[in-house]
Amino acid sequence: MNKKLKQGFTFVVVFSLVIVIAYPKLKPLFNQKDESPQGLMQKKMTDRKALTVSGYLIKPQKLSEFVKATGTLRPDEEVDMSFETSGKIISIKFTEGTRVQKGELLAKINDKPLQAQLQKLLAQKALSQAKEFRQRSLLDKDAISRESYDQVVTELQTLEADINLIQARISETELRAPFDGIIGLRFLSEGAYATPATKIAKLIKISPLKIEFSIPERYASEIKKGYPISFRIDGSNVDYQASVYAVDPKIDIETRTIALRALYANNGEELKSGRYASITLQMSNIDDAIAIPNEALIPEMEGEKVFVARNGKAVSRNVRTGLRTESQVQILNGLQIGDTLLVTGILQLRENLPIVFDTLMNNN
Repeated sequence: MNKKLKQGFTFVVVFSLVIVIAYPKLKPLFNQKDESPQGLMQKKMTDRKALTVSGYLIKPQKLSEFVKATGTLRPDEEVDMSFETSGKIISIKFTEGTRVQKGELLAKINDKPLQAQLQKLLAQKALSQAKEFRQRSLLDKDAISRESYDQVVTELQTLEADINLIQARISETELRAPFDGIIGLRFLSEGAYATPATKIAKLIKISPLKIEFSIPERYASEIKKGYPISFRIDGSNVDYQASVYAVDPKIDIETRTIALRALYANNGEELKSGRYASITLQMSNIDDAIAIPNEALIPEMEGEKVFVARNGKAVSRNVRTGLRTESQVQILNGLQIGDTLLVTGILQLRENLPIVFDTLMNNN
């Protein structure tokens, strides 16, 4: 009996030593992975961990589309002042940078030769009028022929035409303001010789002001006369309000834009022409829209999709988009009010991936 126990004990010791010595070589066999499809799927499901995401609850909201553009402030009226004839400037009657009234005399060219001709013609006219009076009296008495009287009348009418011509030429020597405005800097002094090509000064009218800008052609049908706009100028946070008064009937084929002009009253003349303007137009306005952040939208070959939460897992939804703004996009089909949209971890999301929320926001 003791002999059998002794043999059994010896067997156990020897077997244990064999196992200890052979374990390093046999270890890979014990750790061999199950590479079958069923084994891999089981391991994948076992190892998949929940992804921490953020999301928000879809609710109806007001969505507005704004179009941004850049433009330039331009004067309502602007003209380079110059004479209609040539001659030496004998007087300049305006002060640079001051307001002038329509019809006000601004500068004068020497017109003495024309004034002399005018005086001569006026004297001849007085003599011709007296002669016509006498001839008419004689005609009433049948003392002269009708032909003789008509000749005197023709001479008088010719003198009157010559006088009108001289007076018109004299008016060309006067530089007058064509409209109310502000006269700019002058470029000539008294005594200088001026021609019709010589610029004397610039006259501008900045009340109201025009805002000139362009928008993409796809909005052309939406903009009509009276359409409101808002704009800002560089260095100011004030929003100025204006309205479109003219739309170019032709689209620029190079830029695919349409030019517009708006009018701003500028009653206090606080804004100057030539300034840069940042313009905003509010286009479409939807009161009960389903809108999501742009970053939540995933583009694909077949279209676009998003991920929503369902029973603690991520589920994809194909969507059809509509209006887009700088930060949001309207969803026309694929989402419903009450859905929980996933907005972070977009690149890691997969179908039926377990998720947990660190933030759940409303879209208000």
